[in-house]
Amino acid sequence: MRYLFDTDHISFLQRGSGSEFTNIMSRMAQYSASDFALSIVSFHEQVIGAHNFINRADKPEDIMRGYTLLFQTLQGFSNSHVLPFDAPAIAICNELRVKVRVSTMDLRIAAITLSHNLIVLTRNRKDFNKVPGLSIEDWTI
Repeated sequence: MRYLFDTDHISFLQRGSGSEFTNIMSRMAQYSASDFALSIVSFHEQVIGAHNFINRADKPEDIMRGYTLLFQTLQGFSNSHVLPFDAPAIAICNELRVKVRVSTMDLRIAAITLSHNLIVLTRNRKDFNKVPGLSIEDWTI
């Protein structure tokens, strides 16, 4: 395993079109599927997004769209290597929390990345660059 996808890169892959998708897929083709992982934190973020979409839906077709999104998220993560937010990641997260000011979810993703000595694939350089020792690449460009 070499890379952990941040939620933004996962979202581009789920869309299945656009220049970002094409760029990510082109880079991924240079590696084995076993070089990539997702995090349980990204799953959590996507479930929250689907949940919020469902709760705001007024029309039956929007409710169905929300549940379709939730189902697709579940399938996508079920077919991938998902890393937990485990004791080593929690310890790193707790250390980082006193040094770095970024969102909780980004801090958790960074901690998982560091605990597995991976590179995080993200567009969010602004926040992730604040994390000492974290390797970052943006494959959307």
